[in-house]
Amino acid sequence: MKSRLDTLLGHVTMYRLMIVVLGAIALVAIIASAFGQLFYTPLQLVLSLAVALIATGLSGWIFALAFRTRAHLESSVITGLLVFMIFLPTDAPAGLLLLAVSGIVASASKYLLAIRGRHVLNPAAVAAVVMTVTTLDIAGWWVANPVLLPFVAVGALIVLYRTRKLTVGLVFVVIATALFTARFVGNGELPFDALGLALGSLPIVFLAGFMLSEPLTLPPRRWQQLLVAALVAVVFSIPYQIGPVYSSPEIALLVGNIVAFAFSQRRGIRMRFLGSRDLTPTSAAYDFEPLTPVRFRPGQYLELTLPHRRVDSRGSRRMFSITSAADDGSRVSVGVKLAQPSSSFKRTLAALEPGATVRSTWVGGDFLLPDDPGVPLVFAAGGIGITPFVSQLAERSRGEGRPVDVVLLYSVASVEELAYADELVAAGIRVLVSAPDAPDDLPPGWEYLGPGRLSAEALGTAIPDLRGRRAYVSGPPGYVDHVARELRRAGARAVRRDAFAGY
Repeated sequence: MKSRLDTLLGHVTMYRLMIVVLGAIALVAIIASAFGQLFYTPLQLVLSLAVALIATGLSGWIFALAFRTRAHLESSVITGLLVFMIFLPTDAPAGLLLLAVSGIVASASKYLLAIRGRHVLNPAAVAAVVMTVTTLDIAGWWVANPVLLPFVAVGALIVLYRTRKLTVGLVFVVIATALFTARFVGNGELPFDALGLALGSLPIVFLAGFMLSEPLTLPPRRWQQLLVAALVAVVFSIPYQIGPVYSSPEIALLVGNIVAFAFSQRRGIRMRFLGSRDLTPTSAAYDFEPLTPVRFRPGQYLELTLPHRRVDSRGSRRMFSITSAADDGSRVSVGVKLAQPSSSFKRTLAALEPGATVRSTWVGGDFLLPDDPGVPLVFAAGGIGITPFVSQLAERSRGEGRPVDVVLLYSVASVEELAYADELVAAGIRVLVSAPDAPDDLPPGWEYLGPGRLSAEALGTAIPDLRGRRAYVSGPPGYVDHVARELRRAGARAVRRDAFAGY
């Protein structure tokens, strides 16, 4: 069930998923208002939504032209939907004009508040702070109400699950809800009423699902993300007022954005395409020369941006595990599965000419090896899921000058799909191959496990000391879920996952 859900959600980019979910909430709000369930009329909601979307979309396009870059329409639509849900709906011309100004401020922040080409602050939160501090408008967060709460909660759950930020969102919701409930109880509310007031009248769930979870304004590591979530919850719950500035969710979120920026790669990443090479009949390696420094740890991934015409539903941004060594400052490499029919992104990638400049917006991930190089490990890779292990093995092989205690389970659809064979041979590790047909010839130290799905019994037999090894599993969601479960049944320790959803 989990793997099916991962595969289903993986077919939609995060940008389009956000648009669908936020659009569904907006539609529910309009329907609820038609039945008198909201304070605002359907006309006010429809006019405000139209103005917010037009203002952010048009201003985003103009700013992109001014800064000589390509506009990202889906990002503008998401920002417009957030602005619509933060500022109070209206049908008054003056109010609609101010709402348009809010959308323009949000778009401007993406360009004017970028540091070395890196996105720093959540645009909708910036607009809320600017408009409130200047007293031009008020961020009312009208989306936080008991009628919409169930729909917001379901939407937030979908987004957090898709981005693998459920724990981050939960930390924020639990801390913020607990602190506000305690405040309301201290003010004389009954505990159950205080809990309902916190969740039903404050944008706790909305903030967690649709703004705090924004990848570009989160730090790269999970513990850092949890720290930022807790910080935003605490800052949000502390009452204060300094002139026109008072305690608000938007200020709390911007504080978290600033802390996240301190943890992250502090500049946008520009790279020059060097060329590609075939790995297997259906996959290739792409090499880039960093034009700005790239900091990463083996096992992490980068988000590659390739603006192009006629973008399909998969979008213009994709995440790829880095296969090059972390200490190789002259090259950043990724391995790519080129399935047919291919997405517009991968067709654009395949058509790149050497010398072309591309951008990466984010580097992160927690699929990292233990700090102690002496810990015995077992890797399990499904197809192109081998990519994070290539960088990790290169680092371990060079770093200690001694054999690496790793057993690799490598599952492929055919023996022709065994990618990075030379790098794996150079690492000197034991490799167990699972494929439908037995290979005619395998390198020394490689063994054929047979066809079919891996089972706990087969794993225990092939790796007698499995109980003493830490396990890492990478590949498609179905493969990761199955192999992780069988490894745990066989006694492997601390199984870590890296599912390539929608690859």
